[in-house]
Amino acid sequence: MIEQTIRIDAPPERVWAYFTDAGKLARWWGSAEVDARPGGLLRVAMDGGPDPVMRGEFVELRPYERLVFTFGWEPGPGVPDVAPGGSRVEVELTPDVDGTVVTLRHSGLPATLRGETIVGWRIVLRRLAVEVAEGH
Repeated sequence: MIEQTIRIDAPPERVWAYFTDAGKLARWWGSAEVDARPGGLLRVAMDGGPDPVMRGEFVELRPYERLVFTFGWEPGPGVPDVAPGGSRVEVELTPDVDGTVVTLRHSGLPATLRGETIVGWRIVLRRLAVEVAEGH
């Protein structure tokens, strides 16, 4: 399992919106389709391009506290071998003074993808922190 934590200078309510609103999610992760309800679609085109495309579905949503979604890649050339829904991401939002601690856990990935996934989450979580703090 991969676990990463980042502190964001914004309340959990604002951070939550950047995971559940397609326009806000696109600002830090990639162009997105979001149906933020259990069983709803989450589809993100990395860097706004056609490939690779992450696809999963929301499993659990506790507003401003926790969300869980499945994670995998739509088939394509050079795309990691994790089918849509093939792994799981859990995100916890914990209030912290004037901000939020975001803890992300990604499980179910093949060991061969661990290194690049750690780097990928580190990059996108930093983008998330900047976008949320600046209130875009």
